[in-house]
Amino acid sequence: MLKVKNIDHVAIAVDDLAPMAAGLERVFGLSVGPRETVADQKTEVVFLDPQSRNAAVELICPAGNASLERFLQKRGPGLHHICFEVDDIEAALSDLTAAGVPLIDQAPRPGARGHRVAFIHPKATGGVLFELCEKSHSAAGTGRLPR
Repeated sequence: MLKVKNIDHVAIAVDDLAPMAAGLERVFGLSVGPRETVADQKTEVVFLDPQSRNAAVELICPAGNASLERFLQKRGPGLHHICFEVDDIEAALSDLTAAGVPLIDQAPRPGARGHRVAFIHPKATGGVLFELCEKSHSAAGTGRLPR
């Protein structure tokens, strides 16, 4: 059975990272991390962390990602997905597959912050997109502390 450790982040799709990051920093006092390109997903991201360093807010912007561009054209900026942290992403995907849960990713792929990620198809979760992540054991090269 899939074991969720916690909510890693909630992602908001935006057309431009900088104004939204500045606004959330000002309104909520969130700490803005460095801008990162996730080449595999063709996105630009920035994470905003609360002082407690619990679940973050991820801002995602397309950098050639046609699906995210369509999302923004259709819906405008807004909630995109929720990410659960798991200890073993392969085991989680295996459990979901065995349970007949439709997946977008059959195997993990590289994600932001050096983590390995996979997405569950929204038709399995009432139309909500969920991501699973297995945290990197090192934050080397990300400009961030391990979370």
